[in-house]
Amino acid sequence: MRWLVGWSSIAASFGTAGAVGGGDGRTMHPVGSQLLWGDPDPLWAVGDWRPDEIRTVRVDTAEGAPMVRLAVLGCCGATDEQLRVGLLAARGGALRHLTAWTGSYTVVVQIGRRITVVGDLAGARPVFYTPWAGGTAYATAALPLADLIEAQLDIGHLAALLACPETPEALRDGTPYAGVKRIPPGHALILREGSREITGYEAVASLAVAAPELDPVSAVDGVRDALVEAVRARLLAPRHAPETLPPDPGPVPGMGPAERRAARGAPVPGIGADLSGGSASATLALLAAGLPGLPGTILGHGTGAGERLLAVTFNDLTTRAHEPELERARAIAANPRLHHVVVAAGEEALPYAELGAGPLTDEPAPSLVLAERHRRRLSAGSADHFVGAGARQVLDAHPARLADLLMDRRRRHLLRPVAALAKAEGPTAHSLFVPLTVYRAARKLARTSYRTGLETAAGRLPDANRIAPGLDTPADASLAALAWSRPGPAARWLTGEALAEVSVRLQEAAIRPSSVQRPGEARARAALARSAADHRILEQAAEIRSQRLHAPFLDNQVVRAARALPESLRVQPGARAAILRRVLAGAGIHELPPGWGAPSQYTSTAVTRTGLRAALPELIALFDAPLLADAGLVEARVVRKALRAASEGEPLPLDGLAELASTELWLRRLVSRRGTCWTGTAAPRQRAVAGGVVPARRSLQG
Repeated sequence: MRWLVGWSSIAASFGTAGAVGGGDGRTMHPVGSQLLWGDPDPLWAVGDWRPDEIRTVRVDTAEGAPMVRLAVLGCCGATDEQLRVGLLAARGGALRHLTAWTGSYTVVVQIGRRITVVGDLAGARPVFYTPWAGGTAYATAALPLADLIEAQLDIGHLAALLACPETPEALRDGTPYAGVKRIPPGHALILREGSREITGYEAVASLAVAAPELDPVSAVDGVRDALVEAVRARLLAPRHAPETLPPDPGPVPGMGPAERRAARGAPVPGIGADLSGGSASATLALLAAGLPGLPGTILGHGTGAGERLLAVTFNDLTTRAHEPELERARAIAANPRLHHVVVAAGEEALPYAELGAGPLTDEPAPSLVLAERHRRRLSAGSADHFVGAGARQVLDAHPARLADLLMDRRRRHLLRPVAALAKAEGPTAHSLFVPLTVYRAARKLARTSYRTGLETAAGRLPDANRIAPGLDTPADASLAALAWSRPGPAARWLTGEALAEVSVRLQEAAIRPSSVQRPGEARARAALARSAADHRILEQAAEIRSQRLHAPFLDNQVVRAARALPESLRVQPGARAAILRRVLAGAGIHELPPGWGAPSQYTSTAVTRTGLRAALPELIALFDAPLLADAGLVEARVVRKALRAASEGEPLPLDGLAELASTELWLRRLVSRRGTCWTGTAAPRQRAVAGGVVPARRSLQG
């Protein structure tokens, strides 16, 4: 786990304010930290950062003039001169320049006593802050700040995270730790001698007038250029060999060198990529293997001089549902620039496997129950590994975008998407009414104001635990998404008190002044933020030492280019596959296997149910006396009953059960941890969640 942390204080030196730091910044500092600059406003990088992932630029000023410097942490494709130009632009207040470089990174700028910390657009690199010692501390992880202020759990935030995970109005700016706040995606934190300001650096579209749209050809070309440059930035970065690990024990029957290396927990040197057979991962693999114009390569192609890209395909032996995807992966891997590795796994890699063996992550996320599954795949990957995370949320159209089209009086563009939903329902009498039902729901959302929509959602939320079980069809899921807010899949198992508290949060948000976006755009951004946050936690839960996961679809420039796509193009069936086909064609890749772009889901319902059935005794023990029940969020008996019913095949939302199990698992890891993130004579005496227990609550306020 890697993060940066720093603070801004009112005093000229933290050594005179609360006696928490001396002039050299050594009285208190993070464990395992690297000091980037010192007092009065120090900044540290913590964790196993690579040397090229930490870059600092300083502008020489006259003697006695304010200090002007910048730090970039992460994968950034900008040159030193571009960083210097961006620093000068930020000096004049142009923060957007700091987010226009290729790659995925966090930027910290110090101009005198003013500090600016810039988050990304998707939310994969968030920024957290908390008031502390007369100033403000900030970090790219919430847990170190929670340790710093000895925070307790924010039970109200956990309730909102389970009840409405894709509703920013319910989550607000909170975190699971009381007193630790998060800045929204697309915003920056500005600190001036202890005072703080949160400002957006991205333009927000008007609710009444649509922004000028690019023509479809130019918009898709923009996505192509952004994605190609995002991949190129990773290929041009310095290569890193895995750190020294225990020696190879020698030949093992049935295991080759690659399998022995994976068993010791070491990635393969070089660059690799997922190759699941889906369009997103295959696009990245083909781009990384054959991107033209890279210096030092044979004929200007490939990942290196004679180097082949390692393409990893996961083969689940417990099901045959992924056979078409495996066939497409094998066809793509016939490319001579790819070295194909198939990772076969059985019951040991099912969802919910090895729940007690994972590390503590910064926050809870549904991906915790899939960590062992992903770890087995990634352990066979490379030191720099591409993944297709975020492509669905970045390129696909959220169903609520149909309402945006109606607001612009473009009804004819609804014909193809509603016809596709009717076709997905099958030849039934119900499917005949799907187009009309979807059109009415989209028209209702387009005519519903932000305040009315949130008030309606708040009124319905307390009844979310009375919903009858049943499997939603594609049309039902789209109809449910045509709303300003909707309950999450875990809401049906929360207590009435927890749902009532989240309902109050929505009611308060409805009357609070805010910059209202169009319903489709707002819901799409919320879904992207949720997906990016889950990917961030997955990186921590399935972390392989010396390995870096690269998700170019979550880069700022790719997200910006995708947002420029016309709504009418986004909502068309197969739009994502068509866009990625155009991306590959622009890179000189035209031959794709049959079935390219077919819808795929990495973990199917059947596999999840199989894993749930295999891990049922462990899950029942997990919820025998759950901490979630101690906090008043669930009733243990109700959750145990739902787990047994789901394992027997009853149509229950498995995503909701995964969220409950992940949150309970995260709570247990949190309260059982030892030590804190800080050391020194002035370090906090207690860790976050002091005392190691989750207090029972009569009220979820806070």
